[in-house]
Amino acid sequence: MIGNQIRTAALLGLLSGILVLAGYYLVGNEQGLILGLIFAAFSSFGSWYYSDRMALASYAAQPVERSEAPELFDMIKRLCDRAEIPMPKLFVVPTQSPNAFATGRDPDHAAVAVTQGIVELLSPAELECVLAHELTHVKNRDTLTQAVAGTIAGGITFLGRILTFGALYGPVSRDTRRGGNPLGLLFLIVLAPLSAGLIQMAISRTREFAADQGSAEITQNPLALASALEKLERIGHEIPMNGNPALSPLLIVNPLSTKGLQSLFRTHPPTEERIRRLTELAQQLQPSMLNAQPT
Repeated sequence: MIGNQIRTAALLGLLSGILVLAGYYLVGNEQGLILGLIFAAFSSFGSWYYSDRMALASYAAQPVERSEAPELFDMIKRLCDRAEIPMPKLFVVPTQSPNAFATGRDPDHAAVAVTQGIVELLSPAELECVLAHELTHVKNRDTLTQAVAGTIAGGITFLGRILTFGALYGPVSRDTRRGGNPLGLLFLIVLAPLSAGLIQMAISRTREFAADQGSAEITQNPLALASALEKLERIGHEIPMNGNPALSPLLIVNPLSTKGLQSLFRTHPPTEERIRRLTELAQQLQPSMLNAQPT
């Protein structure tokens, strides 16, 4: 777990460094470094404070009171007690696409959203494991990490588009010594956005593995989570989930197609690999669990 946190911090630092370097190449002098730092700071703060509102609004999530879903509330309360975190707000997304996500800037300001489809599809044991996965994201503050990573990556891509426009229709910088640097143009237009996207996806995959492990530790039932992931992967591709693609790393499974070249840019680890790791974890926790079926 500590190794995952160090890896995530290193990837975030690298992502911020790319943004600062992109600002340098965009302006063409040292002022660009300052602009890059300022942009990184403001975008990170905005992500920290508004990430939950953006995610919930993107998927049209609706708040739910305990009287409307007492069993679901009781299940989350039990899991929160085991994980030793505050009870998050609960939301339901009105779609039959089975999925779930957590958001919020910290455990005291967190929200967990489930779709109508996932509640109807999964057994109670499987749903409990999915909720434990999302609560692990909350406990590890992955919701903040993903929001910051997504915002910075988006900022890098935006700067690249600005420079592309400038290269086509006029000089981007008055400093011809740097503004006309072909390697700088190549970096900002092509390499920086591509690198940023790959780093963001690497962060997402790292955090998903950690959340799967956290779910297994909370529920002591990794096979139920493996069963849930298999169902979500299969049904999720049959019933896509509408929403902002930039927020797809928040979801427990990727709702977008991963066929063809798109498989090279997965925001989540392959479901087969996640299931394999959960099966190995079940062997470590209790060998007899291999013959157990989720109820």
